Amino acid sequence: MKRIISLTVQDRSGVLNRVTGLLQRRQFNITSISVGAAETEGVSKMTLVVDVEDDQRLEQVTKQLNKQIDVLKVSDITDKAIVARELALIKVASSPQLRSEINGIIDPFRALIIDVSKDSLAIQITGRPDKIDALIDLLRPYGIKEIARTGLTAFLRGHQPQTTELSASYLLK
Repeated sequence: MKRIISLTVQDRSGVLNRVTGLLQRRQFNITSISVGAAETEGVSKMTLVVDVEDDQRLEQVTKQLNKQIDVLKVSDITDKAIVARELALIKVASSPQLRSEINGIIDPFRALIIDVSKDSLAIQITGRPDKIDALIDLLRPYGIKEIARTGLTAFLRGHQPQTTELSASYLLK
């Protein structure tokens, strides 16, 4: 089962290596990882999506991550009300005749054309991973030349009455 783990860590050299090394030694597969500066100077946030066989193994890895010196907080946010997004850049083969057709496909996804050349288009899309996957599937027949994805980034929603934007099972398909 895939789980979304959020970590708050000290922004120091080697922290990412120690976190991923710990997961590797425990034979967890990281399917997505994103890291960036947090709201506090000197602190970073990591969002990991990992494959875990059962709750016992999840608890084990959470405890091990909490023991790391530079790790300030570890949370499994999979089953919580979260806001989660991913960014993808997609380069698609395109002739001038196909550009309006491709634009018609990407428009409902609120994707943008960010670069045009004589034989390709570069498209930017932000959203849930399933939305990005759906657009990629629609663009495949045109010939995808390159894809770059950021990986999932997420945090807990603000305190609101029982409103869940995403359920983890829907998000991680």
